[in-house]
Parts: sequence; C-alpha cells; structure tokens
Amino acid sequence: MKLYISEPESNAVTRLVDGRNDLVVSDLAVTESASALARRVREGAITAETARRVYRAIVQSLDAAPYHRAELTRDVHRRAEQLLLTVTSAPLRAADALHLALALSVRAASMVAFDARLAAAARTVGLAVYPS
Repeated sequence: MKLYISEPESNAVTRLVDGRNDLVVSDLAVTESASALARRVREGAITAETARRVYRAIVQSLDAAPYHRAELTRDVHRRAEQLLLTVTSAPLRAADALHLALALSVRAASMVAFDARLAAAARTVGLAVYPS
C-alpha cells in the first residue's frame, strides 16, 4: 500500500524496492490491500474512485517485473499453522502467519514488515526485516 498511497514510511518502502528484481508477493497481500482501501473509504480518507484506481494499479503491477508470485498452497497453510503453534515469543494473527509462511516457502532471506508482531516473528525464524 505504501507504494501506491503516500503515508508514513512510503519513502522508505520506495527506497527498499527501487531497482530490485527479487520481490515476492501473494494474492493475500492484494486482498489485504483491498481491505485497507475499503477501510480508508469508510473513514473518509479517500474516495471510492481513488480506492478503485489504486486497487487496479496494485493488481496490474503485480503481473510485471520486479514481482514474483508466491501461491497460498495447502503446504503454506500447514506451515502457517505450525508457526502459529510454535512462535510463542511473538503472537501472530492468521494472516501474518500466512505472510511469514509464504516468505519461508520461497526461501526469502528478508521481508518488509511494518507490523511489530510480524516483524518480531520474522526475526524469530531467521528473516531479516526491513525497514529495520
């Protein structure tokens, strides 16, 4: 979302991804982006037309470089469930466990996370987290 709507840390995300060709994303991130856009419309922060425009831009950009897709498979779900049951130092929500399991499924060395719990869990399983 931070690449499409100006908000705190947007510049940091732009710097992190600029020039990269190894970015992995899943449709889960798109669904969560749609949820965040809908919340902003309900709160009056953006118009419905802006939300639709940003959503279309997100979907279109994910089918092009530098993004690679990670799929939510049965194995990813099982890995997320194991993370929920074993990473007790950083309580995860289901969607965050899925994001983390997706990163692990593609053998990512790092991930971008602005949620403190997700960032802590990612560090627990050995991923570098940006921004640090």
